[in-house]
Amino acid sequence: MTTALLDVSRLLNRLVGGKLPTGVDRVGLEYIRHYGTDTGTRAVLSEAGICAVLSASQSERAFDLLLQQDPASTFAARKIIAQAAYRALRNDNFPGSILFHTSHSGIERNRYMRAMKQRGVRTVVMVHDLIPLTHAEYCRPTIDRVHRQRMHSALRHASGIIANSQATLDSLVDEAHAAQLPMPPAVVAHLAPGIEPMARLRRPINAPYFVMLGTIEPRKNHWLMLHVWRRLVENLGNAAPTLVLVGRRGWECENVIDMLERSAPLKRAVIEEADCNDARLQAWLQHAQALVFPSFVEGYGMPLAEALAQGVPVIASDLEVFKEIANNIPEYLDPLDGPGWLAMIRAYADPSNGARNAQIERLRHFCSPTWKRHFEIVDRFVGELR
Repeated sequence: MTTALLDVSRLLNRLVGGKLPTGVDRVGLEYIRHYGTDTGTRAVLSEAGICAVLSASQSERAFDLLLQQDPASTFAARKIIAQAAYRALRNDNFPGSILFHTSHSGIERNRYMRAMKQRGVRTVVMVHDLIPLTHAEYCRPTIDRVHRQRMHSALRHASGIIANSQATLDSLVDEAHAAQLPMPPAVVAHLAPGIEPMARLRRPINAPYFVMLGTIEPRKNHWLMLHVWRRLVENLGNAAPTLVLVGRRGWECENVIDMLERSAPLKRAVIEEADCNDARLQAWLQHAQALVFPSFVEGYGMPLAEALAQGVPVIASDLEVFKEIANNIPEYLDPLDGPGWLAMIRAYADPSNGARNAQIERLRHFCSPTWKRHFEIVDRFVGELR
């Protein structure tokens, strides 16, 4: 039986920092649920390219802490990180084992990948997106350089690549061709929703509302949505629906923050949920008129899958990756089409308009990605690598 190694560096560091799991983190947690109970599965921590494979007992403790996501576990998480520094001095070999690296963090260091190979470990890297390379204008300065190093390191050293979508894999193939690097064996395995559907929860507010889910950052297109909502308030007054923004404020979003903090019409029509736990998020989603998802670019778009899996209509940008996941079920609009978004939101807020009911009917045919299917694909792929 092949031993699984799981890189949990990002997950533990975020737990120590008191940060809630992102979409990437939720994928890592699912890999712990799937592989973490197997005898022999070990946790891996890396820092600046130096890596440590934890002992069986330390790994079990780390997996338990991460699955609990208890803020009170900070001290215990710090202790595990400290123990990893000692383990890094050891040079144990794990011939025939597979390292699953499900976040992008850390693989930009070639010595990390080389060190694992020297220990007899084959690394399988999950690639979530190449947005810093294809749309650098939406990312932090210099992150394009770091992300290119990550992707090139994966292309050079990984035994296999898991892509979350065909769109992501196509982008990686293009980058490999442009950089004249070999393309390792690869497979597409769609991601299931990061949160489990719950029983019907209490409606958070009585008024009709729409949900926008994601960190407030330029590529998510909050700026357009806020302008749409300002126009809704101007046209409908108190009858305007509410917009619920679920997600923390990110970087370079000063224009969005200015609108949120200084626009009087928006103050009564927009609710911010910066730290929203899973139960609260599900309550918002379950009773929403729709999820609005006007991003300029996405590698996958887990909120879309999460909403549709719960029977919640979606109004989304006309991105190929969204159509790959959801086919013709959502309403698709150009992310620059302000009047189109305004008209569609008004239609979905109006009980007498049939557009929302029509999508609910289409939702009956949505085949939600599942983690069971994801890991069937991954396990078969890893078997072929042997």
